[in-house]
Amino acid sequence: MTKNGRVDDPDERSTIERTMIERTMTNGQPITLAAAIERYFQVALYLLVLTGFGTLASTGTLDAPTVVLVGAALALRGYFLSKRQDFQLPTRVTNYLTLGYVAFYLLDYSLFSHSFLTATVHLVLFGMVVRLFSVHKERDHYMLAVLAFLMVLSAAVLTVDSVFLFAFAGFMLMAVVTFVLMEMRGSAHTANIPAREPTDRQTYRRMAFFLAATSPVLVVLILAGASAIFFLLPRMSAGYLGSFAGGSDMTTGFSDHVQLGRIGQIQQSNAVVMHVQIDGDPRGAYDLKWRGVALARFDGKTWSSPTVQVPLARQEDGRFPLWHTPREPLPRAMRPIHYRVLMEPIGANIFFLASRPRFLSGNYQSVASDRAGSIYDLDQKHPVSLYEADSDLAVPAPAILRAAVGAIPPEMQEYLQLPLLDPRIPQLAGQITASAGNSFDKAAALERYLMTNFGYTLEMSRVTPRDPLADFLFVRKRGHCEYFASSMAIMLRTLGIPSRVVNGFRTSEFNDLTDNYVIRASSAHSWVEAYFPGYGWISFDPTPGSPLAGLTGWSRLGLYLDAMASFWREWVVNYDASHQRSLGEDAMQGSRSLVDGMRDWAQGQYAQMLERARRTQRKFSHSPGTWTGIGVFVGLLLLAAMNFRTLMRWARQRRLTNHPEEAPSQAAALWYQRMLRWLGRKGWQKNSIETPKEFLTRIEDPAMRQRLEDFTRAYEAARFGESSEQARRLPALYQEITSTKQD
Repeated sequence: MTKNGRVDDPDERSTIERTMIERTMTNGQPITLAAAIERYFQVALYLLVLTGFGTLASTGTLDAPTVVLVGAALALRGYFLSKRQDFQLPTRVTNYLTLGYVAFYLLDYSLFSHSFLTATVHLVLFGMVVRLFSVHKERDHYMLAVLAFLMVLSAAVLTVDSVFLFAFAGFMLMAVVTFVLMEMRGSAHTANIPAREPTDRQTYRRMAFFLAATSPVLVVLILAGASAIFFLLPRMSAGYLGSFAGGSDMTTGFSDHVQLGRIGQIQQSNAVVMHVQIDGDPRGAYDLKWRGVALARFDGKTWSSPTVQVPLARQEDGRFPLWHTPREPLPRAMRPIHYRVLMEPIGANIFFLASRPRFLSGNYQSVASDRAGSIYDLDQKHPVSLYEADSDLAVPAPAILRAAVGAIPPEMQEYLQLPLLDPRIPQLAGQITASAGNSFDKAAALERYLMTNFGYTLEMSRVTPRDPLADFLFVRKRGHCEYFASSMAIMLRTLGIPSRVVNGFRTSEFNDLTDNYVIRASSAHSWVEAYFPGYGWISFDPTPGSPLAGLTGWSRLGLYLDAMASFWREWVVNYDASHQRSLGEDAMQGSRSLVDGMRDWAQGQYAQMLERARRTQRKFSHSPGTWTGIGVFVGLLLLAAMNFRTLMRWARQRRLTNHPEEAPSQAAALWYQRMLRWLGRKGWQKNSIETPKEFLTRIEDPAMRQRLEDFTRAYEAARFGESSEQARRLPALYQEITSTKQD
């Protein structure tokens, strides 16, 4: 039949070969190992480019037409891959497309994008799409991989969101798969000796399975090693990624020149702007306003603040004092709070602080203040990101403010400036405050009138009226916070009360997972500050508002996501030397606690072990025979457990030798080995290179050789033919051989 399991019959061999070829046919074409690797590589490279573009698109910096067109091209390429169609653009067509886009690039820069950077990004994405459909040479594969990496690198510069972590992990996974397949592909092409082709498609499935299983493990190890390097390597600077984050529409709402209506536009967004953590506030008990910029001059449509920014001197403890009149002593804080702010990169150089800020601290080299109390960051290397501050929430009682009298200081005259007004506005202010006898009651009357007689809405007319305040007060009677604050500030000035408009944020929801207030762009707000001699600026808010509400349901899931994003921003994007020092101190303290705990545990365990040993000794001394028997029994159990696999293998071999029909091939091998051992003891040793038939020729005893031939035929039929009938004959044949008497 066979020799060493080989098929000698040519007809039988040709039948087996045809069966193997049919098993490896797909669409009429045989599958080779190189073809399978090439197929997997093309899919992995496509997914690498797809994840790179997806990471870049997730930053939100690409315009919608670009995302749609490039996404459609990638979807088309994926369709061709799924259908196993190798669609490639001819070289001549790609040359024409490239020349045509050069002309379009100039139009894109001058008419559509109006930005060199945006037009260049469009050019690079166009080159990526064209290269994706015209892969003719090996270098084209490397070019696509490099373009995918550059897209991820650009996304890292353009965003600081935690979503980038998941996108980057997906890109890393596809990069590992792609470069492993690239190495396998190169080795298959350059090998001098071709690899043995698999005999069935199951081999290809196993290759894909092992590649899919090992790649995530490699990615996890890479990320773990990178994390260790990131956290342990000494930090030389801070906020690197945050310094590259571009500005946004919010910058125009918190600058020194704000057009009426800008805060309402900011409120259209629900993006997170900052997180605030107040010491000793685990339940979110505060509903504060976070003061940004104060504006003094109004021309009827635009507020501005032309005051000069004066740098502040840092104290020895590293804090910047924020009280504004040097000759005025620091008042005693009656409601002091200390809080910590983590800003998102909105592009503004304003520190947002609670009312009456006293101190500011953070990794900033230069901080300035204007006369209106706005605090600015002058450190270009460290944009506003993470800082701590102290404020005094104490406000004089209404009875005290009603008694506030005195001359208006000369420096307050700019807060009485008025534009050309509709004459009905001062008349309305006089009517509202006719019964008020002091400045505080007048301000309170205006606040109450606007809050109760006007409605709040973000839906404003697209056409700006000639006089926005008159239109709000006498026509629409509906608007958002800017119109309420501007109207009250101007009416206060018509009454001779200095006032200004402040732009900042109201408190949004409270995240009890992190003890942080989550401030969103939708909470952008404008309110009024009025001056009272001897007591300074007092806040008024004439805008109808709603109290802080808790969140449940799906909003609860949003708080979990926000907690993760907050951790990412603080411990990755803003990770600096101070974080590293804090982390090291916590690690050292935790290590000491762990060592102390392990020492105490070890001492306790040692004491318990001694006590158990003493009890055991006392029990053994009273009944030594019983304990000796138990010890022998336990020893036998341990010995059996240590040799469990050997015992199981012996039991299986025993069963197979007694019932060879259950597994003919394995039983035949066992009986043949037993027969060889018996012959070896009788002086007939079989060489490892001999076949069973070659071994028979060396047996000189005719009777023994005849019995061995019968045993060998039964062995081969059972071993290679899975014959149960021949396997059942082996024990009897073996008995005949061993019972033969030698001469």
